[in-house]
Amino acid sequence: MAEPGEIVRSGATAGGGRELSVRVPGDKSITQRALVLGALAEGESRIGGALRGADPLATGRALAALGVQITGLEGSADDDLRIRGRGLRGWRQPNAVLDLGNSGTGARLLAGALAPQPLDAVLAGDKSLSARPMERIAAPLRRMGAGIEYPELPGRLPMRIGGAPLTPLRHESAVSSAQVKGAVLLAGVGAEVAVEVSEPRRSRDHSERMLESMGVEVVERAVAGRWSVRVPAPPPRLAPLDMRVPGDFSSAAFLLVWAALAGGRDALTVRAVGLNGTRTGLLSVLARMGVAVEVVPRETAGGEPVGDLRVDALAGPPQAVEVGGDEIPAMIDEVPVLAVLAARAEGVTRIAGARELRVKESDRLAALAVTLRRIGVAVEELPDGLEIEGTRDRLSGVAECFRDHRIAMAFGVLGATPGCDVRVDDPGTSDVSFPGFWKLLASLRRRSETARGGRAAAANSGSAPEGDGAAPGRGCLVVAIDGSAGSGKSTTAAAVAARLGFRHLDSGAIYRAVTLGLLEVRPGDAAPHRVTPAELAALAIDLKWLGGRAEVWALGDRIRDEDLRSERVTALVSRVSAIPAVRACLLDLQRSAAAGPGLVAEGRDMGSVVFPKAEVKVYLDADPRERARRRILQRGTRSPGPAEIETEAARLGRRDERDSSRSVAPMRRAEDAVVIDTTGLDPAEQIDRIVRLARDARRASR
Repeated sequence: MAEPGEIVRSGATAGGGRELSVRVPGDKSITQRALVLGALAEGESRIGGALRGADPLATGRALAALGVQITGLEGSADDDLRIRGRGLRGWRQPNAVLDLGNSGTGARLLAGALAPQPLDAVLAGDKSLSARPMERIAAPLRRMGAGIEYPELPGRLPMRIGGAPLTPLRHESAVSSAQVKGAVLLAGVGAEVAVEVSEPRRSRDHSERMLESMGVEVVERAVAGRWSVRVPAPPPRLAPLDMRVPGDFSSAAFLLVWAALAGGRDALTVRAVGLNGTRTGLLSVLARMGVAVEVVPRETAGGEPVGDLRVDALAGPPQAVEVGGDEIPAMIDEVPVLAVLAARAEGVTRIAGARELRVKESDRLAALAVTLRRIGVAVEELPDGLEIEGTRDRLSGVAECFRDHRIAMAFGVLGATPGCDVRVDDPGTSDVSFPGFWKLLASLRRRSETARGGRAAAANSGSAPEGDGAAPGRGCLVVAIDGSAGSGKSTTAAAVAARLGFRHLDSGAIYRAVTLGLLEVRPGDAAPHRVTPAELAALAIDLKWLGGRAEVWALGDRIRDEDLRSERVTALVSRVSAIPAVRACLLDLQRSAAAGPGLVAEGRDMGSVVFPKAEVKVYLDADPRERARRRILQRGTRSPGPAEIETEAARLGRRDERDSSRSVAPMRRAEDAVVIDTTGLDPAEQIDRIVRLARDARRASR
């Protein structure tokens, strides 16, 4: 049998194209539940087709630390998992913290399963998981009698769980969450007490289906406009599982959208995919957008319906839709790939009711909004969704995935379609749920483009498995913002870049890095005024981009912002930045920042020297006393008096005179720059003015 992520077979279609058939890895949600429930069963459970992604591996290792014997966890997808369960309350005391990595499902399900165990355990995770809310799980478990504490931050991992005899519970959940529901059900089953969970809308029901297959009575019904799931009388033991995990619908969704946008005459079939109705809400949305997906039912496995999904390439652009309400719970993990499809749709797509996406592996709504803007798509971020204006323009840039596998794969799909030059900053993130994704996508694209007679896929891959994906995009629009000290350049430039989805270059941070580096390598020279090109090269000043944000590196290490802004650096940076060798050394580094859809560069010679051909040039100025007041406030002083303001204004005047008269790159306004006096201007208004200038320039270039 072919491995998931490989093309299973190809053949001819009636229209002269090819029929490509693929498999995707096992369902992540089902694999996670099979691991935990198998560990609570009595006897050996056999699980075929389980996902070997990072999340299930983390959950499996945590269970092993609790005394559960699992074989085949590190094997291939075709190897069965064998789980020797220890019964409902037979787990042993772990010797260390249970590290779940980035597995939110694993952490929350284990919290419920641990609550009735006669032991104490601490659940922990990586930085991303530690930022996700846990109190929605802890609160109902605490009401049942479990002892739950947060050793560090309230409501965040790490979380200590002290198992105890539990009492029955009826829990009204404020959100439709399969993880909240699953945790309460597992706690009730483990403690052999009745539990009921009511949620606003029906969430995915994998836990319920598995429990029923293991001998547990589960009652589900609609009550007063909500969905209720009840376990009235849990049995004293769970029968072991014997099942095959179907292909993950969420993984299949990326391939369906790619096939719809790829063009050509090829059809794509994704085989043996789970078709649980609480997971397939995307299909009806795709149909409304003009993407017809044929569903071919095959069998039932482990209580889960399984079938094949077949899609043809679209003849024209997809149509915009409105999505929300009852649709969202059944497609919550597919919103990222829906968003990239909407970016190519005709019209404005509105997604609402998806606030839950703010507490996933990343804030997915914010991540989608900022990244779509960076590559050239107009997006409005809503409190619970997005409004995305589709475009047929060429999209280009580097997509920051925010360590989120679904964000990474969504923009990988977009980058692998015609008219896009989009690369992902961290492709390896996809291994959480879809090992082999990039290899499969590259193979599919290569076949598709060969069939169309186009160039090879590797020449312009959306995100190739090799390399760091940071190659500059074409058509970068540069906004150069210059101005005197205290005129508001830094805060304005950062806000403009965020609004436009562009990179932000703080040239001052680079000169501060040089100053700090010289102070480190010349500890006895308190006032460096000369430096050789060789000495500058040895400092290894560099920029490493995280989406639109730049990290400044020197001497092989990332420099902290507080070190760049230290008093000793501030005292010398103006003098160092006037050294001709320093200006010359940093010129190419600053120009290299112009990549992706756009760059907002701020400093004192951006429009005149560094980017003389910038499409938008702005010069900010303000009354000297207002500039002085702002500078004093930046240093943390409240309500400076007149004398203090006059002293600071004189200091700034001397600096302006020195910077304007220096021989190399003197501070001056570019002749074609738009002058904005910020003295009495509201910050939001000056940001709006520059954003409008940039958007006008982008429209003119098209």
